[in-house]
Amino acid sequence: MPATLQSVEDIIQADRRVTIDAVATAIGCSHGQAYNMMHEWLGFHKVCSHWLPRQLTPQHKSQIMGLSLQHLQRYQDEGDNMLSCIVTGDESWVHHYEPKKKRASMQWKHPTSPAQKKFKVTPSARKVMLTVFWDCQGILLTEFQQRDHTVTSASYCTILTKLHAAIRQK
Repeated sequence: MPATLQSVEDIIQADRRVTIDAVATAIGCSHGQAYNMMHEWLGFHKVCSHWLPRQLTPQHKSQIMGLSLQHLQRYQDEGDNMLSCIVTGDESWVHHYEPKKKRASMQWKHPTSPAQKKFKVTPSARKVMLTVFWDCQGILLTEFQQRDHTVTSASYCTILTKLHAAIRQK
């Protein structure tokens, strides 16, 4: 049996994406036996890779570190005044209609009064892209992308122009 376990481990080490059926065929056993050997006796578990938004090169990491140090130095020089100059933003998909939660309709009721009914409503299937910009005092701009339109550099420049106007107005 130790020789069989060693051959199963060698197969897995050679190809980490091998299937249980391929291992069972290679060593001449059933699917269940191969599963037990892989999971119970050898302790292997199949897991997915962790997705990262992008791979940072050493140059990217160095640039980020430099910018962070510049911000810290600026904060040390200017204090909280520096924080009031920061504007940030985010994008998110939102439904056209979000139903209220069941708990939002809770109310006090006397034992003799009839029970209230709340019908289940699902969110709308249509979604739109919402872009929001804010600073330390609150929201500066909310912009909904037109349905069936792709975000392009031109459309984003239009949003940034509106943001610039909102900052100047503030």
